[in-house]
Amino acid sequence: MVPVEYYMLLSAAVFCVGVFGVLTRRNALVFLMSVKLMLNAANLNFVAFSQQWGNLVGQTFSLFTMALAAAEVAVGIGIVLVLYRNFKDVDVTTATSMRW
Repeated sequence: MVPVEYYMLLSAAVFCVGVFGVLTRRNALVFLMSVKLMLNAANLNFVAFSQQWGNLVGQTFSLFTMALAAAEVAVGIGIVLVLYRNFKDVDVTTATSMRW
């Protein structure tokens, strides 16, 4: 049996990598992958605590989070495609002319 602290440490590391990717990269695809990493870190915590306490509530929340991540990717890919079609680049800083 692996202690839950190891899962929390792994989850914190994955979440930090995701935050680093969101804060430092300008590519929209890398931005989406970094958000997905942060959601997966939360899923890892949900499943680890669910296993520790012996119930399925954390796994149920994890399934809902995966559905949310799938919807986020679908909307995000649509935005990336519009960004590429209009600016021929997926750099999020070039889309300042899309404002009102």
